[in-house]
Formats: sequence, C-alpha cells, structure tokens
Amino acid sequence: MPKHWSGSRLDLHISPDTAGGRRSGLESALREAIREGRLPAGTLLPSTRGLARELGLSRGTVSAAYDQLVEEGYLTTRPGSGTGVAEVPLGTREPAPPAPAPAAPRHDLRPGLPDVSAFPVRAWLASTRRVLARARPEVFGAGDPQGRIELRAALAGYLGRTRGVITTPDRIVVTSGYHQGLGLLCGALVAGGARTAAVEDPGHNVFRDVVRRAGFTVRPLPVDAHGARTQELTHRDAAAFLTPSHQYPTGVPLRPGRRQALCAWARSTGGLVVEDDYDGEYRYDRQPVGALQGVAPDQVVYCGTVSKTLGPALRLAWMVLPPHLVEPVTRAKRHADQYTETLGQLVLADLITTHAYDRHIRAARLRYRRRRELLLTRVATVPGLVAHGVPAGLHTLLTLPPGAPAEDDLLARCDRRGLAVRGLTELHHDPAGRPQGLLAGFGAPSERAYPAALDALFAVLADRDAPGG
Repeated sequence: MPKHWSGSRLDLHISPDTAGGRRSGLESALREAIREGRLPAGTLLPSTRGLARELGLSRGTVSAAYDQLVEEGYLTTRPGSGTGVAEVPLGTREPAPPAPAPAAPRHDLRPGLPDVSAFPVRAWLASTRRVLARARPEVFGAGDPQGRIELRAALAGYLGRTRGVITTPDRIVVTSGYHQGLGLLCGALVAGGARTAAVEDPGHNVFRDVVRRAGFTVRPLPVDAHGARTQELTHRDAAAFLTPSHQYPTGVPLRPGRRQALCAWARSTGGLVVEDDYDGEYRYDRQPVGALQGVAPDQVVYCGTVSKTLGPALRLAWMVLPPHLVEPVTRAKRHADQYTETLGQLVLADLITTHAYDRHIRAARLRYRRRRELLLTRVATVPGLVAHGVPAGLHTLLTLPPGAPAEDDLLARCDRRGLAVRGLTELHHDPAGRPQGLLAGFGAPSERAYPAALDALFAVLADRDAPGG
C-alpha cells in the first residue's frame, strides 16, 4: 500500500527567501526531505492544487517544482496514480562545501619555487594584446596535440641560443607541465617495450613515482660529488632520467667525463637519456652548463618548463625528442587531454620572440643571486653547517653539523614556526640510514619577506626563538 502525505506529518520548512524564489525553495525542501528519508519511497504527494493551498503558493509554482523533481528522478508520476516519491538512496545530501585549502606557510623556503610576486604582468599583458589583435578565428578552436607551431618555432630558436639544444620545431612537443610530459614519455616508452629505468639517487621523489607508475622497474643510480654515477648504467637500462646541469637535490653538475660516458652508453645500447634541465636558466658564478642534448640529440630527450621562470600556474612545458619518439608521444598527448591551452602558448611565443622572456630571466637571475648571497652569509655564522649546490638553481642543500638535531626534529621545529623547508632523506630511494639535511629555497618569498624567512630558518638551526616568532 502506498503511503500518503498526510501520514508523514512533514514540515517542509520552505523559506520564501531562498535564492531563485518560492519554487526553488519548494524544490530544495522536497529534495532534502526525500534524501533524509522523511519522505520515504512510495509516499504519495498531494495534488498540486492541494499542496498549493496548504503552503500558500500558486498552483503553477507547485506544478513546476513537481515537474523539475520528476526530471531529476526524485519523484515519479503515473496517470491516475498521482505523484509519488521515487527510490532514492538515503543520506545523499548536498555535498559538503570543499574543505578550505591548507593555510600557506608563514615563511616559504621550499626548493624549486619561484617568486611569483615578480611575474612579468606588464609584459604578459602586452604580449596578450598583440596575440589577440592578430588572432585568426582558428586560434579559438581545437588545438594541435604537438603544440602551436608559433611556440615550437620560438622554442627551437631560444633553446638553441641559450642552452645549446639542437632541434627543429617538428621535434618539439608542448605539454601541460613537466609532470604530464614525463608521464606521456614514460607511457610511450613502456608501450614500446622498455622495462627498466635508472633514476638518480637522491632525486625528485614525485617524478620518480611518475616513472614507476608508468610501468618501469626503477633502479637507483647513485649520485656523488661529480653527479650521477653514469658508469654504473648497464645494457638492461632502457632509459636514464637525470638532471645533468644542476642535479636535484645536491646541485652538482654532471662532470664532463661522466657526460661522455652517458652518451657512449646511450649510443652503444640504444638506451635513452631523459634530461630534465632543472634550473638551467639560473647560473650565478660562471656560464651555464650547456644542455646534454646538444652533444647527443638522437639519444637525449630534453625537457624544459616555465614553472620556475614564470610560474607553475601556467602549465606550459616542452620536450625536444629524437625523431622516432615524436609520433608516439604526440599520440599519447592526444589521448591524454588533446592539446595544451592555446592562448598561453601564443603569449609565451610572443614573449620569447620579442625577448621579453630573456629580460625577465636576467632580472630574476640578479634577484635570486642577491638572495643566495644573503643565505650564504648566514650559513657562515653556523659552525659546521655546509651549503651545497650554490653555483646555480633556486635552492641550497644544507648538511648539518655534528651533534645537530635529527632532520625530522628540525622539520618539526620549522613546522611549528610556520616555516616550510624540505628534508633530504625522503629524496633517496631508500631513506634508511642516508645522509640528513635541509633543502632551503630562496625563490618563493617576495623581496620583502625573504629576510624574515631566513631569520626563522636560522633561529631553528640555532635553537632559539626567531625575532617576533
């Protein structure tokens, strides 16, 4: 027997102030009552005339609300039987509002982050205006999975003159960030039969996981004071993933002999070198180390991004590929998200061709160099504290003096002060018993905020309260 509305003794609590008016209020009240089980499945609702009279609404308002809920599946209607409650799982209330994002750290010294407060807004706006002024209608349609030809041509010239990369536009694939590009490349390699990959140890654990999730068996490639120990690569390794210009996290460049050994390994075994040009733009004490790809363009995949030069929010990165990998990686890109957002590509191409991008990087290099010098000055005040990787990049690895607190303890103290840094041990393939240290970035804070962030860090290292902390 169907239940009747009168037996439910239901108070709908309809508010005339509900956004959208009385009809919206009635719909919301009925949905909530059905989801909470106060109107069980099978309950017969009053006629539209009867409910309108009971609630003081117009019959048209009630009829429209019933029709909407029938369309949504909350109510059913059959000729001669009236309107009833459909079978709806209980407890399916409106989703709770999303949890607030974690609070930003008071002092951000995490490695690998740029100063986004210095984003070149005026230059970006100027390039955007030029791009839109001359844009053809097809610019606003579907994009090319390989990337806009304008950006690929601009990158080919820029990478050749600044990083020594040997390429043409047809060998470049534009991706939505380095993370995506790495995943696409690894997926294509595994699909082609690759099984084992050598990855720097220590190295970036997030990207190591990307390689592993793609299906590779990951083998640690130890890093020492001369960079990755490329002499330990074997014929079983299908690919080697390295940061040769500025190793993450130690900061050492790959020494010439090892670069030569790496290229010889790739040529003799058919192995592939994946070069993450990490912080390649930021050299302070001498000329930048040229890209490895320029020595062996058919054995090296060169990867770059604007995440550290402009900002990670842009989601723009690129890969320079050996010819045989262009088609499978482009196909993987098409299956992943079809293409990278077009307007951002065109604006970046304009920034590069007008040399606004070069000017921005030169200014950033000077700014980060000043910060690095301030950091090194403070390091010299702590006996036994050693800074590594200082010639380049956006961070310094600090190894701790004898008798210093354990890394976990220092990270906990930093956290209590609202200071974000990163520990060294988690970047090893097997953290147990590995050297401890802190990675202190000098890119993320604004110029004004950076000195206070250093005060907080060195207060932790000196085990005393920071000024104002």
